[in-house]
Amino acid sequence: GVPIPPHVFFFRAKEIKIKLGILLQKPDSAVDLVIPYNEKPEKPAKTQKPSLDEALQWRDCLDKVLQNNYGLASFKSFLKSEFSEENLEFWLACEDYKKIKSPAKMAEKAKKIYEEFIQTEAPKEVNIDHFTKDITMKNLVEPSLSSFDVAQKRIYALMEKDSLPRFVRSEFYQELIK
Repeated sequence: GVPIPPHVFFFRAKEIKIKLGILLQKPDSAVDLVIPYNEKPEKPAKTQKPSLDEALQWRDCLDKVLQNNYGLASFKSFLKSEFSEENLEFWLACEDYKKIKSPAKMAEKAKKIYEEFIQTEAPKEVNIDHFTKDITMKNLVEPSLSSFDVAQKRIYALMEKDSLPRFVRSEFYQELIK
């Protein structure tokens, strides 16, 4: 991106808003917009467009999609467009859950995940069979880091088998490999 000259920062707030508004309407330049406050620039999160090689690897590897911020964002937008983002949201909630250290926080988060995704008529109920649901409920009597493992694996398999092939055929993905 083009470095922003220092005098830009002396504009009145209103003018800055207008300038930012104009920049944000052009998504290409928004990516380059790095506000040069820090003396030592921090490494930005990897949200730049993946290389063609990277994007092509996503076709048969859900892991590669989920590990790439841009891939994850594209996949999420695609699932939203299909009204089926609850599977991904559940998978991500489980990933966060496994990072919890405190038993009290774990119990609290487990209850939240259960109420949001697992229980019958949950607001974002995921499609898991009764067997998986029963195991998960038993595991939640004493929440541990592996409480949701079975359900998470089921949902991962479902996304891999069902959502990933549709994502690869979607315009979200086709745009990336042009």
